[in-house]
Amino acid sequence: MSRIIATGGGPLAGSLRVPGDKSISHRAVMFGALAEGVTEVTGFLPGADTLATLAAFEALGVRVERHGLSQQDAESARLVIHGVGLSGLSRPSAALDMGNSGTGMRLMAGILAAQPFASVLVGDESLSKRPMGRVLDPLVQMGAQISSAAGKMPPLEFSPVAGLTGIDYQLPMASAQVKSCLLLAGIFARGETRVTEPAPTRDHTERMLRGFGYQVEQQGSTVALRGGGRLTACNVHVPADISSATFPLIAALIT
Repeated sequence: MSRIIATGGGPLAGSLRVPGDKSISHRAVMFGALAEGVTEVTGFLPGADTLATLAAFEALGVRVERHGLSQQDAESARLVIHGVGLSGLSRPSAALDMGNSGTGMRLMAGILAAQPFASVLVGDESLSKRPMGRVLDPLVQMGAQISSAAGKMPPLEFSPVAGLTGIDYQLPMASAQVKSCLLLAGIFARGETRVTEPAPTRDHTERMLRGFGYQVEQQGSTVALRGGGRLTACNVHVPADISSATFPLIAALIT
């Protein structure tokens, strides 16, 4: 049996900038793209997952100015997103590759399910083995037409629809991604969409929708919105991700 012996070094000293929050970076791109006007995003996390979401919206006809997105220049990562509004997306010329991003695929599903054009979401080998039934089932209840591989796995093929209809949906298990998917679909839907959670989850989507001027109601464990509103461009600063700060924090504490 081999042994690894770690020899302690000196105490850590210095400063660092914690990268931007990935979940908020995804949503900043999405809401900026769907808003009317120009949204500037600072502190954007230029990782593989978020860049896949960014590329997807560019393929959907959204113009984005990228500044400082190299990994070496993450502190100055900035986007200028020229929003097209809720009815301004255009049919992509190829499948939208979400890489390994489950968040990106689930949230994009809520948007693409409501569009009047066909589209396809694909992912890498790992993502292609993840069941998407938890988002597909309620989207179909809203009127979406979606086909998938066996087991409701990617690729996901979205047929054009004339519109969705809001539903009152009880989440069988707590999931911020499923909740967000349905709220995104709900902004395109006729009537009211209500999502009730069995336990609280992150509320990034609700907070950011309000930040972009969309009315969202919270009644106990139920989040509700009505379709037919509009998103208004604004400036977004993505805060640092506290989970990414854990490693240097612990290292500093034990040295």
